[in-house]
Amino acid sequence: MSRLLEKPNIAMSIKSTGSQLSSTVATTATGAGTAAAASASASTDVEDEDANGKHHVTSSSEQQTSAIETPANSVSTSPSPSPSPSVRTNTSIDQVVISLVSGAAAGALAKTVIAPLDRTKINFQIRKDVPFSFRASLRYLQHTYANEGVLALWRGNSATMARIVPYAAIQFTAHEQWRRILQVDKDGSNTKLRRFVAGSLAGITSQSLTYPLDLARARMAVTDRYTGYRTLRQVFAKIWVEEGPRTLYRGYWATVLGVIPYAGTSFFTYETLKREYHEMVGNNKPNTLVSLAFGAAAGAAGQTASYPLDIVRRRMQTMRVNEANNERCPTILETLLKIYREEGIKNGFYKGLSMNWLKGPIAVGISFSTYDLIKAWLRELSHLKRGRLED
Repeated sequence: MSRLLEKPNIAMSIKSTGSQLSSTVATTATGAGTAAAASASASTDVEDEDANGKHHVTSSSEQQTSAIETPANSVSTSPSPSPSPSVRTNTSIDQVVISLVSGAAAGALAKTVIAPLDRTKINFQIRKDVPFSFRASLRYLQHTYANEGVLALWRGNSATMARIVPYAAIQFTAHEQWRRILQVDKDGSNTKLRRFVAGSLAGITSQSLTYPLDLARARMAVTDRYTGYRTLRQVFAKIWVEEGPRTLYRGYWATVLGVIPYAGTSFFTYETLKREYHEMVGNNKPNTLVSLAFGAAAGAAGQTASYPLDIVRRRMQTMRVNEANNERCPTILETLLKIYREEGIKNGFYKGLSMNWLKGPIAVGISFSTYDLIKAWLRELSHLKRGRLED
């Protein structure tokens, strides 16, 4: 009784209900002028008897802790704010940059590996007097190496790099954008026609923006450094002065007609094989060897579908070189008819195709697998960087 009389406020709180208890304790803690009174009121245990005669002990400090934690819990359960438009814009820009860099690196590596084979193929494509065979190809490579050195096997590769770096970067990036615009395979759907169209449009986009570089590469590949062009700059200068600026786009429409089945078939085959692999294995990220195999199959299919128009393109691009032989072919139709009459279908339209079956799958396989590998690596770096900035 003496203790209760000394602390009337606590005695009153015993008779109060559970809802009044916390208010009384808070008032006692606030009204205390010293830290000792606050500590005493905070540590006092209050007993409340229920209908069964049992006592429940509740600490006022626990009630205060619960009251403090409630707002924090309500904040943590609130939905996180959606990304701002600027964040979404930066993310989309990052994805485009990643596609550009990955495509450029993939194209450069693939073309550098097969540059000697590519030069050999072009030389047989533009000559009707020499039949193509692997033995003749080896003799050509040996002759070039003996007379001009090992670096001559990569002659024109600087022009190839100047073309393939922007070409591959634009092609892969355009393919992803066309897939998004056309809603290819969106929500698990299987849109095969849109898959083909997206690849074709990507090829047209990249080819249109880089065609003069392709023509310059072909000119350098079929000439030597002594009688032809020494540098890429000299190719453009001579063509501009001697043949006119329109020559830089000679053979363009043959290229566009050829790139539609080539790029369309290549991207379609590669994406379809990846989709089938995912459905069979359950893994949407095949390893490097599987990606190489899928790319090789895509390259073989694309090259076969577009090879006759590739022959026409090379003849039209290099006809100035063969002017002494009176081999001018001003239009696509005239070029097709001329090749058919003089060389036939097998030795004309498909001359050197076996070389393309060798180099094409290698190049496309390296290109597709390298692109997927570098893109995944750069995306991971981008996510890590973004996470550090947010922290």
